Amino acid sequence: MLEIRDLVKVYPGPVAALQGVSLDVSKGMFGLLGPNGAGKTTLMRIVAGLLEPTSGTVVFNGEDIVSDPRRIRRQLGYLPQDFGFYPHLSGEAMLRYLLVLKGVQAPQGLKKLAAELLERVNLTYAARRKVKGYSGGMKQRLGIAQALAGNPRLIIVDEPTAGLDPEERIRFYRLLAELAEDRTVLLSTHIVEDISVLCPRVAIMYDGRFVADTTPGEARDRLAGTIYQGEVAKEDLAGIERRYRITQAILIEGRNQVRVHMPAEEAASGAVPEGFASVAPTLEDAYLLLAQANGAGS
Repeated sequence: MLEIRDLVKVYPGPVAALQGVSLDVSKGMFGLLGPNGAGKTTLMRIVAGLLEPTSGTVVFNGEDIVSDPRRIRRQLGYLPQDFGFYPHLSGEAMLRYLLVLKGVQAPQGLKKLAAELLERVNLTYAARRKVKGYSGGMKQRLGIAQALAGNPRLIIVDEPTAGLDPEERIRFYRLLAELAEDRTVLLSTHIVEDISVLCPRVAIMYDGRFVADTTPGEARDRLAGTIYQGEVAKEDLAGIERRYRITQAILIEGRNQVRVHMPAEEAASGAVPEGFASVAPTLEDAYLLLAQANGAGS
């Protein structure tokens, strides 16, 4: 169990990156969703023992991370948002180098351990290929391979699918879901689809605060019967934006499709825009409505 209590982080300025956040995370996949700058990476770095909070506590399986960060490092696998690799090294050589830096013990040798980890993330076929020839998804899987060393009980992944193509993203989803079967995986992202696919529970973050701690299903259910969608001509879009609370305005086959949020009592009074129909709410609708309520952009 990961227990975060009243965590505050203030940078010089002052800038309050975290404003007293508290959270409990048990085994499995847990999502942390919020826009860039919400404080997610600061929180991840504190949980990973890489950054000292201004105040508050972080405890994992009874170990106090804040008072002694070394305690978490024995149980932690971490894939940061920006992971640097030496492009001239092969995938196998890069992984072995990272294992040495982490101080991983391998009774049967680092070469055998590296081979096992590469097989686990389906990179055996590219073990001798230079990292500069790896795709974005392959580099992320190599990052997960180093995070898995030592059989950690907590894995932290920060924005892991940003920049991946659809096929690579699906492959990475499957790998993360497998890892979460017997350990805690904390997934930080601003991509709503990542949460929808992977996470049975999610905390939504804005301006260093949690504004929701829910499940994707609960977030959608709260909006049942309040989301309407219709096609809007380009010249009419500004008027719709002034009159209604828009969750999304997207192009489908070159045409403007707009989704608006309207409480049941307003809809019953006939306020639904002409040509709009009730549609099933999505997690993205809920997320963007929370963004608007907290003064954040989409």
